[in-house]
Amino acid sequence: MTGENGGGAFVLLYIISVILIALPIMVAEVFIGRHGKQNPVDSLKFTANESSRFDFIEVDNDLNRIRSRRQQYSNTTDYTNWQLIGWSGIIAGILILSFYSVIAGWTMSYVFKAISGSFYLIDLTQSQEIFTNLTSDPEKLLAWHTLFMFFTCYICSKGVKGGLEKAVKLLIPILFIILIGLGFYSFTLPGFSDGINYMFVPDINKITPEVILGAMGMAFFSLSIGMGSLMIYGSYLSKDSSISEVTSIVAFADTFVAILAGIIIFPMVFTFNLDPSTAGPGLIFQTLPIAFGAMPFGNIIATFFFILLFFAALTSSISLIEPAISYLIERFSFNRIEATYRIGFITWLIGLGTLLSFNLLSDIKFFDMTFFDLLDTLTSKVMLPLGGLMMAIFVGFIVKKNIVEAELSLSTFIFNLWRFIIKFIAPIAVTLIFINGFIQ
Repeated sequence: MTGENGGGAFVLLYIISVILIALPIMVAEVFIGRHGKQNPVDSLKFTANESSRFDFIEVDNDLNRIRSRRQQYSNTTDYTNWQLIGWSGIIAGILILSFYSVIAGWTMSYVFKAISGSFYLIDLTQSQEIFTNLTSDPEKLLAWHTLFMFFTCYICSKGVKGGLEKAVKLLIPILFIILIGLGFYSFTLPGFSDGINYMFVPDINKITPEVILGAMGMAFFSLSIGMGSLMIYGSYLSKDSSISEVTSIVAFADTFVAILAGIIIFPMVFTFNLDPSTAGPGLIFQTLPIAFGAMPFGNIIATFFFILLFFAALTSSISLIEPAISYLIERFSFNRIEATYRIGFITWLIGLGTLLSFNLLSDIKFFDMTFFDLLDTLTSKVMLPLGGLMMAIFVGFIVKKNIVEAELSLSTFIFNLWRFIIKFIAPIAVTLIFINGFIQ
């Protein structure tokens, strides 16, 4: 996204979007999940009905008394339009996972390429050829897409806490250490200064409504705003945990790692004379292999990197599919295995469109976009920001102030500042960006 949207200008807008728009809405979404303690649809329904049917001035910020009424309002038959936000998040999660699975399959393929020594002393042409041979072969993509969806569904069907959580606590820190090591390697490259300037020196002339919309969409995508995932995590969050602290740590860590990844990749882009504006989603699969092939013990490092990247992708895929699974379990009493594989099959089926858009159906366009580009644009630039906008309006104007204040437990100044952003800054910014984006 940085490469395709003007470098430093995009990074600046991305960071601003995270701080002023995405993070405040992230707090709101986690609040809805923890307060509702259900799937996204029912959490929104409960919170909306609760606010419309009870005078919370009498509650006097007593969180336990507020929670005691959960069952009463969960059982009401008064469905509200606000639960459509939950539906939008669930659908967005499925659509994103459908193409995310295909891309994650590339990581699995590259694990074996690293093991076999395919990256040893390769040049740009050879690296691009390896990538093109993979994406142009629908049978290989189908195999990796199917395998990744199977892993996702298998883990979700068994539950995530006992198995994946323990593994992630070990694997993700190792991935972070490898990223730090690659960062030091990038520092030694001839193109380091050019890459850093490209990332951190913004060209104001490159700021357009499309770039602004892209930065906002990337902030929402990266922090999982509007997918329902944060509501699910919120429903699992203990009442003793601070929502503001948890979300701030996640937003900072996520943004830091994203910037670190750019610091690693863009010096390689300029060192090996790649064009950052045209590389697209395959950038990491065309640049890093060249570096791995040139460094000592590159095959070993590449193998660990892509294995750990696969695990990182797997944790994200679970976040994307869990809201839909939770809805089927809670609303229709499916067992976890049945719910998981029903949603998994639908997601896998939609993913075939993305898979074929890289090869057999690459010439078929919707609004001048391939199927993959269409889903990417629809979710990251429309559904996620729109879902975030509606959540900001919902929490800012519909949910009783007493409920939110009791759940967040912030100081008066911080709460009022956050509430002002949620009620005015975030909705106005998202709306203006939408209007400008679509006019262009």
